[in-house]
Amino acid sequence: MPGKTANTCPRHAQDEAIVVRRIDVFVYRHPLKTPVATSFGIMRDRPAVFVRLEDKNQAFGWGEIFANWPVAGAEHRANLLVQDIAELVLGARLENPSDLFYLLENKTHIRALQCGERGPFRQVIAGLDIAAWDLFARRAGQSVRKLLSNGASSRVAVYASGIHIKKAYDKITEARSAGFTAFKVKVGFDLQDDARRLNELVKTLKSGEKLFVDANQAWSHDQASAFIDQVESSDIGWVEEPIPVDAPDHDWKRVAANSPIRLAGGENIAGRDAFTAAIELGALSILQPDITKWGGFTGCLAVAREAKASGCLYCPHFLGGGIGLIASAHLLAATGTDGFLEVDVNPNPLRDLLAPISGSMRDAYWHVQDAPGLGIDILPYELEAIKTMEASRSQ
Repeated sequence: MPGKTANTCPRHAQDEAIVVRRIDVFVYRHPLKTPVATSFGIMRDRPAVFVRLEDKNQAFGWGEIFANWPVAGAEHRANLLVQDIAELVLGARLENPSDLFYLLENKTHIRALQCGERGPFRQVIAGLDIAAWDLFARRAGQSVRKLLSNGASSRVAVYASGIHIKKAYDKITEARSAGFTAFKVKVGFDLQDDARRLNELVKTLKSGEKLFVDANQAWSHDQASAFIDQVESSDIGWVEEPIPVDAPDHDWKRVAANSPIRLAGGENIAGRDAFTAAIELGALSILQPDITKWGGFTGCLAVAREAKASGCLYCPHFLGGGIGLIASAHLLAATGTDGFLEVDVNPNPLRDLLAPISGSMRDAYWHVQDAPGLGIDILPYELEAIKTMEASRSQ
């Protein structure tokens, strides 16, 4: 929790199993002057749920739990962790970083079915998995990316995200000045107007720049195909979630078959079997799991490897606080792929205080730290001003 300074455990304990003795969870909300609009809703503040695990030797690890939706989702996830899931974590004996993920996937299955909330359970488990990997990596004195893969890269390609199509020219100009050479714009508001604006935007790109499009599941298959027919497709890298993720397989295959632009998706897919099915369907060329929504490092690394083996590009989805962004960068660096790290360029101190764009980006790449774990020792004191909830459980 904030104020603690211990970041290692005794040398003799590094080969022992980890026994979790304490969980801290922190909910933050930062109000926005300018809301972030998507085709399905508007974010009027930026939430984040950060979780901290501590073992019996006071070694610790940080994770982040998805909290963007619904509006009250952040507080709900924190309460779900502390009041329902914590009892399964405290006292757990972990021989490997992935043990907690598999334990909780098994132990919470019926609970999630009982209340019809598989998503929130999966999101809490994902955050705890991130924290477990951070804890194990700190104890080993190496970065998470190196714990995941000895051959992990020290940098990953990036793209600027969260850009509304109506504000795209100015936001891309700002992002370009920050070092970005790839950009993703949000569409799905007005099909005809979106296509017109996108065609105009393509003409403003500089040599070597890339442009991606995200519809956030806004269209039917006919609308998606109509939009794609109207854009200058040769200059668009991918169209993300053009139709709902749960649309019938034949709709996805139809859109993909009629599109000269590659399709992307994955942030709203959860579970290894579901990702395998999506890969085998063949409609998606770009896979985008979100490390805070399902899987953490354990699940998403397996999906990234499967995507690579199948010829799909792995590009992790992320739009949240700084811990999740740092974790996404470590995971991408460990995969050995040519994917892009998603970096939301809308104002968000919950990201910037932990993972500042200016301090992490050089030459259009995000440079991943070599510090132990994720490189986060304590949360900056500035976050205290916007914290809305704190809860703890310990043995």
